Amino acid sequence: MVIEALKELFERDLNRLKIDIDSYNNYDVMWKTTADVKNSAGNLCVHIVGNLNHYIGAGICENGYVRQRDYEFSCEFMGKRELIQKIDDTLKVVHQGFDLLTEQRLKEDFPIQIWRTKTGMTYTLMHIHSHLNYHLGQINYHRRLLDNRF
Repeated sequence: MVIEALKELFERDLNRLKIDIDSYNNYDVMWKTTADVKNSAGNLCVHIVGNLNHYIGAGICENGYVRQRDYEFSCEFMGKRELIQKIDDTLKVVHQGFDLLTEQRLKEDFPIQIWRTKTGMTYTLMHIHSHLNYHLGQINYHRRLLDNRF
C-alpha cells in the first residue's frame, strides 16, 4: 500500500515537472537567474533528475548511475525536448525502483547513507519525495516570476 502510494506521488509530481517545463513561454528564461533567484529552473530540473537517478536508480535499482551533482547546477542550457526526455527516463527508473520494493524491504535501511546515520527506506523515500516537491515549487515560482519579465 505504501509502495503504490509513493510510486503514484512520484509519478504525479514528475508529470507536473514536465508540465512546468513545457509551460515556459520564453524557453531561454528557464536558464536565467537574478540577484534573488540563484538557481535557474533548468538547473533545478537537471538536479531533480540527477537526485532521483542517484537515490532510486543507483540506490534501489543498482543500475550503476553515476551522479554528477556539480554539473546539475553548472550546465547552462539544454533543449526543452531533452529535459522532458530526461524526466521521462527518470520516471521509468522510479517505476523500476518501486517495482523492486517489497513491504519487507521498506523496513530495511535505505541502501545509500545520506546523513550521518542510516535511515529507513520509507523515511528516506518520503524525504526524497519532499525534496522533489520543494524544487518543483521553486520551478513553478521561477516561471511565474521571470517568464514574462524577459
